[in-house]
This record gives sequence, C-alpha cells and structure tokens, in this order.
Amino acid sequence: MVDDNPSNVELMEQLLGQAGYTRVLSTTDPSGVAHLCEAWKPDLVLLDLHMPPLTGFEVMTEIQDLMEEPENLPVLVLTADGTIEARHRALAMGARDFITKPLDAGELLLRTHNLLHMRYLQLRFQQQNASLDQAVSDRTRELDEARIESLTLLAAVGEFHDDDTHLHTQRLGFSAARIAQALGLTSMLVANIRSAAPLHDIGKIAVPRQILRKPGALTDEERELMMRHAEIGAQILSSAVSPVLRLAAEIARSHHENWDGSGYPDGLSGEQIPLAGRITAVADVFDALTHSRPYKVAWELDKAVELIGSEIGHKFDARVVSAFTTLNPATLVDPGASDE
Repeated sequence: MVDDNPSNVELMEQLLGQAGYTRVLSTTDPSGVAHLCEAWKPDLVLLDLHMPPLTGFEVMTEIQDLMEEPENLPVLVLTADGTIEARHRALAMGARDFITKPLDAGELLLRTHNLLHMRYLQLRFQQQNASLDQAVSDRTRELDEARIESLTLLAAVGEFHDDDTHLHTQRLGFSAARIAQALGLTSMLVANIRSAAPLHDIGKIAVPRQILRKPGALTDEERELMMRHAEIGAQILSSAVSPVLRLAAEIARSHHENWDGSGYPDGLSGEQIPLAGRITAVADVFDALTHSRPYKVAWELDKAVELIGSEIGHKFDARVVSAFTTLNPATLVDPGASDE
C-alpha cells in the first residue's frame, strides 16, 4: 500500500485488517516502492497517484517489469483524481483497476478481493503449467532413454558378430567422451557423445556374420557390403528427433571418413567431417587395435598409440589425436583403470 498521507494509510490498514488481510506492508515514500516489491514480492499493490517525490505513474514505470509477463503483479490505483485522463493513463500503463477517493470501504474490499482472487488463480495456473511442463520433460527424457537403450542393445547385437564380449560399444562411448572432454567440449556435448558413439556400428546388423568374422581378406564385393554399414546405420537413425540420436546418426555415417578424403561413404575430408565422427574414428580404431577379434590378436598399447599418431593427416584429425594422446591409454582399454 503506497500513499503519502499517513491518515489514509492508517484507515486502509484498519479496513484491510478487519477484513482478514494481515500481511500488509505500507509506505508513505513512493521512491522505495520498486525495492520493496523486489524484496517483499507482494500479490497486490494499492497505489495513490499524486505523491511527492514520485507520482503513481512514475512508480508504475519503475515496476513495469513486475507488472508484465511473467510476474503480472496487479496494481489497484486509489486517487482523488477522478478525471478521465488520469483513469485512462493509469489503465494504459497496466493498472488492473481504478478507485476514486473518498473511498467506499465496501468497494475497496470487493475490488481487493477480486484482484487477489485473480492473482491466486494466475499463480495456480502457472504452477500447474510448470508441473505439466516438468511431467512432459520427464516423460520425454524417459522415452529418449528407452529409445537409446533399445538402439544400444540393437547395436550390441550387431557388434556381437565380431565382439563376443559385447563390451566394444561401451568402451567406445567412454573413450570418445574422454577425447571430447580433452578437446574442451561442453559437458552437454561430451555427455551426448558418450551416449551416441556406441551406436556408431548399428548398421552392422545388416552385414552377414560370415563377412564380419571372416579371418582372411575380404573380396571386393564383401568389402563393398561391409562399407554399407555406415549408410545403413545412418538410415536407421535418420528419423530420430532426439539430439542424442541425431548425433548418433551423424556419427554412424561419418566415423569411417578420413581426414584426407579417402574414407567412406561420402568421401568427406578435413573439417567437412563432423567433429563427433572424427572423435569416434580415433576411439574406434584404438579399441579395435587393442582388443582381440576372430581375425586378429590385440596390439600392445604403445604400438596402437604409435599407429594412431602415424595416421595424422591421412585418417585422423591432428587436433583429435593430440587430445587422445593426453589420455592414459590403459584407462581407455579398461575404463576402471587409474588415470595416474
């Protein structure tokens, strides 16, 4: 309640108190209203118009942000200025209601009650919307997690063809995230790469097992069929709306592209290759080298790191390899190992 006349303030306090309004803050100094509103967060402002050193119009200008969305703080103007110009100006500035003095006690209480009731409904509506938004967000996250889990299991089925332990996809996600973190990427992007990278080879479910597990060299026809897994994986994920799955589609298609343009399926080179694909490519080759497969034995860690470095400018991005070499390779082979 803002009025420069102490008698008016005392009268209104009595009227409001008798009506059951006990949390009333009053001031005869309009210059402090903006600060009081920020600190006290009222549900209604009763405001006189003609006061020194600020008029009610100037007070409304100072608290305009609170009177608008999303706060919608209601203001009830109480003034002896009953001119149509004053009424129109106050309402145009966002006042919710306007009463002229001398005040009618019944009218003041009714209008106060109505504005506070509207305020209550507004706050309740905002809370319900917030709860609904949270419920939708939670449900969307649950669906995304379920979708990612399903596709990760599907990727593991494809990986089972040449990795009986089912652990390649898990290690790859961990390693790709570590490299992304070493590159200084945002925590959200690191987390998304952690979830998306394990889906890089989901297209292998379309490649016959005898090709994936063939101990000898592939024929040209077999190699062409093997290479199609990148495109197939991207197609499987292409209709996704989840940011993680869109990133997974990007990785699936690009993780066999080479820095010099000699890779597949699109022959991209350099910065044309998505960064997540470049990161996954390094993590994928390192994990493949350092673990046994039906057609090969595991390499020693230092030799695998050396080969990764030798492919800078051919297969790999120098910046990604530089980030990779800052990591302890033992922690990438066994995520439970110490990084010391």
